[in-house]
Amino acid sequence: MLNKSSHPYHIVDISPWPLLTSLCVFNGIIFFIELVNFKDETFNNLNLCVIILILFQWWRDISRESTGQGLHPLKIISGLKWGIILFIISEILFFLSFFWSFLHFSLSPNAELGVLWPPARIKSFNFLEVPLLNTLVLVSSGVTITWAHKCLILNNPQGLKKSLSLTILLGVYFTLLQALEYLDAPYSIFDSAFGSAFFVATGFHGLHVIVGSIFLTFSLVRASLGCFSLAHHFGFEAAAWYWHFVDVVWLFLYRTIYWWSRS
Repeated sequence: MLNKSSHPYHIVDISPWPLLTSLCVFNGIIFFIELVNFKDETFNNLNLCVIILILFQWWRDISRESTGQGLHPLKIISGLKWGIILFIISEILFFLSFFWSFLHFSLSPNAELGVLWPPARIKSFNFLEVPLLNTLVLVSSGVTITWAHKCLILNNPQGLKKSLSLTILLGVYFTLLQALEYLDAPYSIFDSAFGSAFFVATGFHGLHVIVGSIFLTFSLVRASLGCFSLAHHFGFEAAAWYWHFVDVVWLFLYRTIYWWSRS
């Protein structure tokens, strides 16, 4: 048997969370198809709740390994950093496909779309109203998460918790605004390529905002428990990197899907 002390790596214990997460993601694709075709949200919402519970258990185990058991030395942290970087790159390519399809439809609308973009009888949102407010909310959240990082470096736990709480509130506010926007939308996901591209792209971004808010909430709980220090706080850094990614994606969404379509 390999001696764990003879190498700088952490040999993880057997965990059910990766397998369960992959199964839930696979089910999420099936339930999303069911949502689009039969407009049944029951299994889709249930699957989302299960994913949240699994992620909570998974992050709890990682927190115990790093903080309680001390199993994350610099070598492990370096690997985790590369892991989150590669994950964010994969997410960039994921959203790139949405931008590609949207720009393809908008730059060369075919006859089925009436050779118009947006198609006839579809009135896009005014980019100077709710979309602009959402942009200001997310940009402000980027400022507050940077403030939280600064407070962590300066060993200011109260400032860290306040700025993290404010970032989470801004994320929740963004989600509520987007939900209200969906309710007031004059078109649906079934209304031509424009409706499909709009709701799929903004909907997946909204899902990422929800995941990021949960990620930050978990970081706030860990910060309240004193799990972060100046030398060991990668969990917070990963959440901050993910949140900045969500901010930047929204800026591109605002410029293309809202501004481009309206102008």
